[in-house]
Amino acid sequence: MGIFSFKKNKDTSTEEEMDQEKGFWTRLKGSLSRTRHGLTDGFASLLLGKKSIDEEVLEELETRLLMADVGIEATQSIIENLTNRMQRKQLADGNALFAALREDMIQILQPCAQPLEIDETKSPFVIMMVGINGAGKTTSIGKLVKRLQIENKRVILAAADTFRAAAVEQLQTWGRRNNVDVVAQQRNADPGSVVYDALVAAKARSADVLIVDTAGRLHTQTNLMAELKKIRRVASKLDDSAPHEVLLVVDGGVGQNALNQALQFHEAVNLTGIVVTKLDGTAKGGILFAIAEKVGLPIRFIGMGEGIDDLRVFDAAQFVDALLDTEDD
Repeated sequence: MGIFSFKKNKDTSTEEEMDQEKGFWTRLKGSLSRTRHGLTDGFASLLLGKKSIDEEVLEELETRLLMADVGIEATQSIIENLTNRMQRKQLADGNALFAALREDMIQILQPCAQPLEIDETKSPFVIMMVGINGAGKTTSIGKLVKRLQIENKRVILAAADTFRAAAVEQLQTWGRRNNVDVVAQQRNADPGSVVYDALVAAKARSADVLIVDTAGRLHTQTNLMAELKKIRRVASKLDDSAPHEVLLVVDGGVGQNALNQALQFHEAVNLTGIVVTKLDGTAKGGILFAIAEKVGLPIRFIGMGEGIDDLRVFDAAQFVDALLDTEDD
């Protein structure tokens, strides 16, 4: 058992489920290894000979939290809480420090750990996917379709990314892989027109969920952000409550830029949730804390691989445990 090790405790009803959870736990921990090492490496030597946690240790931890892109606000909140504990003589050693750190981290993330729920009174339930190029938006759509199909949802896709070369083809490939219909028009068509057609088709075919793939755009591109607003307006003409979910897909490896994207996309299109992708291999996995502290939106899913099952519901305690568990490292 490592000095800063936390066991994952999660009951499962069958041996198969236990194996699946163990496999996911192993992959999650592996994905966060670079972030974890950045946080924990060297602490054993720093604590050597100390009778209790002091300001030097907390200053070092503060630096490491900032380097992991936990963000200024979240880091300040954590260090303030730990300082109060230190002053109350509650941090006797490294294990006590990391147990308190775990508690504070979970407290930041827990309010954002809200799974996506499909409102069955909405027919179809419209999910609009937004984000910059390269964040993994279309791939996340394919994985989300798979999850919804497991829940016996009938899904239709709208190829509203009409500008990027091969974007429609990529979505159609995911459609064929999952055996779902894709509503598309020719390249450079009006995205609003595609969404209108797709919503009409989804209603006619009694689809449970319509997922709209939009063109990747920088959050600084005002004209393209305005286009997202137009897509929202078009959807609301056929269903005044649509879209029912607006998910921002962000690359977890880009650090603070992911936070900037979340803030500006939220201002433009009123996000309802976030999907954080590409956590595998990044040293900046702490960005989830910055997003939770600064934006406060639900983190619906995390992604950490290219496999169709590598999109998982975000679990705050599980994420923090994987981040701090140094056993077998």
